[in-house]
Amino acid sequence: MTQTNLPPERRRAALSNFIFASRWLQVPLYLGLIVAQCVYVVQFWVELVHLVEAAMGNKQALAQLVATTGYKSEAGVEILNETIIMLVVLALIDVVMISNLLIMVIVGGYETFVSRLNLEDHPDQPEWLSHVNASMLKVKLATAIIGISSIHLLKTFINAANYEEKVLMWQTLIHIAFLFSALAIAAADRVMPSHKPHD
Repeated sequence: MTQTNLPPERRRAALSNFIFASRWLQVPLYLGLIVAQCVYVVQFWVELVHLVEAAMGNKQALAQLVATTGYKSEAGVEILNETIIMLVVLALIDVVMISNLLIMVIVGGYETFVSRLNLEDHPDQPEWLSHVNASMLKVKLATAIIGISSIHLLKTFINAANYEEKVLMWQTLIHIAFLFSALAIAAADRVMPSHKPHD
């Protein structure tokens, strides 16, 4: 029997298998996110090394921190002060939270949309991965984005003297928009399972 003479059921099954196999096209995307995770690890250690060097009196490292944090002072910055330390530490926390977001997208997305990871007996399996699905993943991502936005907003408020009032207002409004979006996603997640199809 030639390919063109296949019965309709076989052709539909072949098409379904082909479409289902297309999920593996996402694998390079997740591998790319792993590369981005590596870049964040390098960035984290570069900032941490600069902070330690600045604490030990290195002027060049201090100048680098001042440039990356956007901190300004009318008297100039001669020594590492508490505000710069807070801004750098918040930037490090920001990197960690974005890294956590990447892990949730990589691991949760692969488990949900590509293939099972089969980690049931693994001692390091994340607790949330045992019941991951697309709906729960959206809620967790929304929560992580709120956390990241909160860190950015706190960094802005600590360094508020160097920002225009318009920037402060818009960052606050954007953060509130993220908050309401997450609440809407969580509310939809609670409502949707209650609508079960009738037998």
